[in-house]
Amino acid sequence: MITDSRITDYINSLDPGDGELCDGIAREAVRSGVPIVRRETAALIKTMLALKKPERILEVGTAVGYSALLMARSMPETAHITTIEKYEKRIPIARENFKRAGMEEKITLLEGDAGEILGSLSGSFDFIFMDAAKGQYVHWLPDALRLLAPGGLLMSDNVLQDGTIVESRYAVERRDRTIHVRMREYLYTLKHMKNLETAILPIGDGVALSVRKEREDS
Repeated sequence: MITDSRITDYINSLDPGDGELCDGIAREAVRSGVPIVRRETAALIKTMLALKKPERILEVGTAVGYSALLMARSMPETAHITTIEKYEKRIPIARENFKRAGMEEKITLLEGDAGEILGSLSGSFDFIFMDAAKGQYVHWLPDALRLLAPGGLLMSDNVLQDGTIVESRYAVERRDRTIHVRMREYLYTLKHMKNLETAILPIGDGVALSVRKEREDS
């Protein structure tokens, strides 16, 4: 937990929920050990969508469809979500959840490796939500930026790695060192790109908000 757990619990206690279906999906995901966005992160997503009003949304990492359905509840009526998932066992669950929500026409689920799919996509997206393999963020970034419209928002989840991001690579578990190094590289890159304005927030497990500037600084 990045922030004091009592503060987070209090903030979450104020949340009115997201409807019977979304709340039920969230409870089942927690019971099944499926990683989904934390409640405070979900609140930030909804707020950013209300502010941005994106027409084209891209999500990298569908899982069981919880965050896509959260976004669908907050996006404009004419908007569309494209979401990518590789893990075969979760794909039918996500599709079923989209069907239950009546969102099959509003959400397109692309099955396969995110890196390959991102490289094949064209056009532009107003909002991109990165929430899949954390060690791949830095490799996916060039395509994400190619697809991000001027003025568009790239939101990256789980960037503070439960606080271990501040530690030396030798202080984290050996199995986590590659992710640790790549995430630090990713955050450094986001903060030093002239065509991005990035804020890193200690919300949930850490969120980076990056806006593509309409005009690059000189």
